[in-house]
Amino acid sequence: MNTTHLKVCTECGTQYPENYTGNSCIICEDERQAVPQSGQSWTTYEQLLEKHSVKIKKINDTLYEFVVNPRFSIGQRALFVISESGNLLWDCIPLIDDEVIEFIQSKGGLKGIAISHPHYYSMMKMWAEAFNSIIYIHEKDKEWVVNGGNSVEYWKGDHMNLWDQLKLHNIGGHFEGSSIIEIPEMSEKGTLLIGDTMYLSPSMKHFATMRSYPNRIPLPLSEVKRIEKRFEEISFDTIYGFYSYQNVEKNAKEIVKNSFSKYE
Repeated sequence: MNTTHLKVCTECGTQYPENYTGNSCIICEDERQAVPQSGQSWTTYEQLLEKHSVKIKKINDTLYEFVVNPRFSIGQRALFVISESGNLLWDCIPLIDDEVIEFIQSKGGLKGIAISHPHYYSMMKMWAEAFNSIIYIHEKDKEWVVNGGNSVEYWKGDHMNLWDQLKLHNIGGHFEGSSIIEIPEMSEKGTLLIGDTMYLSPSMKHFATMRSYPNRIPLPLSEVKRIEKRFEEISFDTIYGFYSYQNVEKNAKEIVKNSFSKYE
């Protein structure tokens, strides 16, 4: 695997292209993220590999978690979905190493990468090139793609069917293109991988729906109610969010319903 010396934002983990000569991260400059008070700083893929690796954890027979260890930038996980017609990576992390490449190859490779929103674009181009994969991003978030290469496929509308009943849903809210993926056969009534289109509380009893979680910027009530209707239309009993603790493996729809009822 070829390494690069491309600049990587230390705050959000986004990797910028070779021709980027600026010194600011457009994703962190946006009100939904933040530039640290100490100022913008950068690292590289090679520097990250010196102290970090990808940790692999099994969640169930068809779902694995990838995280950067020790934690770097936002600290999100990517979720690796094993599926008969091709495996899928949900969201992306700002590191890829030989161990995770060998693991994915041992499970049949990687057909596609689907990303919930711009905060998790990270090193998506390197991941896609390592496996010759397509990257699925909603067209409403196209302006935030700084280093996608030729692998990005922009999809449109409220939903997109992939393969083996995998289905992307554009929910909006956090970003206009914020999306989730539905996996009907992973649990009795269906499983959702949501990134942070909704944010599960540490109590595991409430999902928040906001424009910005780190900056505590709310959404208009009308937008929250629109999002509530979208989740009502989807069958599910299980949700996996963007942090490792965010696994709701029973009564997920009831928790979502109760969470939205607080927005009055």
